[in-house]
This record gives sequence, structure tokens and C-alpha cells, in this order.
Amino acid sequence: MILTSSITQLGSYFMFMRRVFALPDRWRIYLKRTVLEVSKLGVDSIPLVVIVSLFIGAVITIQMQLNIASPLIPAYSVGLATRDIVLLEFSNSILCLILAGKVGSNIASEIGTMRVTEQIDALDIMGINSSNYLVLPKITAFVLFMPVLVMLCIGTSFMGGYLVASVTDLISVTKYVYGLQAFFQEWYVWYALIKSLVFAFIISSVASFFGYYVKGGALEVGKASTNAVVSSSILILLFDVILTKLLLQ
Repeated sequence: MILTSSITQLGSYFMFMRRVFALPDRWRIYLKRTVLEVSKLGVDSIPLVVIVSLFIGAVITIQMQLNIASPLIPAYSVGLATRDIVLLEFSNSILCLILAGKVGSNIASEIGTMRVTEQIDALDIMGINSSNYLVLPKITAFVLFMPVLVMLCIGTSFMGGYLVASVTDLISVTKYVYGLQAFFQEWYVWYALIKSLVFAFIISSVASFFGYYVKGGALEVGKASTNAVVSSSILILLFDVILTKLLLQ
């Protein structure tokens, strides 16, 4: 029963995506809505990204120093380990899990509220492809702005570790900075960006799907938001494993 329901829901999702990725009726309106969604979904997420990244970068640096303190391990290893943890996992996977709670719930509740207040029905009656009109700008905007959030997360995380090195005596600033630069692999940055693009699409499309097919009233909108966040998080973890295997083997 659960398997049948899951397959049915998966089929509905793909049919929904087929309608979403139709050509917009009016490109000017589509571009205008995309810019508005960039501001709402992307720019408004910057404070959260900065705050979380700053503290996580600081915590990673402290924990690395406390756990690998050994005369056999070079001091610059703290900066190196911090860099690789941020690039390989935190700046994409963990960040997107956090954004799934903020952006995903926002999208699901907004579209779900439009569904229960019959605004989507009104668009359909007027002959407008409501899924394309409402959802495509959100997906486009979030996917386009996601690399900006990732690069901001990387830089802010490194700054958090730099502040720890500057304020405390756990590690010198020189050795921390040298560790950030040592044995650098450019592919790790591209790896983080590729993963983040996939995760951004998952968050925006899954949240839109759950919001679009809400049935009932305000209580169901809340349930749809919760389901959107849970489903997005599970898919992010699943694709994290798949992409890691494909991109780092």
C-alpha cells in the first residue's frame, strides 16, 4: 500500500514537472516574477546563511584543533581539514538541509495557501498554466542564486575559523591560512556547486509539488509544508550519496 502510494505520488510529480517546464506565455511576466523570487528566496536567505556558516566554521576549527592535537600532525592540518569539510559537505549538503526548512516551507505554504483560497483555480479558469506561472520562476530563481549562497557560505565559514585563530590561542593565524591553501583541489569547489544546484532544484520543485496539490484548509497547508521539508531532506541525503559516488570516485 505504501509502495503503491509512493509510486503514484512519484508519477504525479513527474507529470507536474512536465507542466511546469512548458514555455511561458509571457516572457516579460516570467522574468519579472523570477527577479522577485530571487529576492524572496535567495537574497532573504543570506542572513541565515551568514550566521550559520560563521558559527559552523568556528566550531569546526575548534573541534579539529582539539581532536587532532599531536606532535605527529602538522599544525596547518586544522585549516586543511576545515577547508575540506566545508567544501565537501557543509557548503552544499548541510546548507541545503537548512535551507529546505526555510525556503521549502515558504514555497509550500505560499502555493498551498493559494490553492485553498482558490487563486490557482482562478488562474486555470482564465486559461493560464498555473503550475508554469507560479512554480517555474521559483525553481529558476533558487537554482540560479544557489551558487551565490554556496560561495558566501564557504567564505563565511573560513572567516569563522579565522576569527577563532585570531581571538584564541588554539592555532596561529599563519598556520590556519596556510592550511586553507595547502594541497588545494579546485574540483572540490565545482563539486560543491554541482551538488548545490541539484539540491536547489529538489527543494524548490518538491515544495512546489506538495503546495500545489494541497486539499482542504489551513491545517492541510501546514501538513504540506512539513511533508515538503521532510521529503526534500530525504531526497537531499539520497542524492548526496549518489553524487558523491559519481563525482568523487
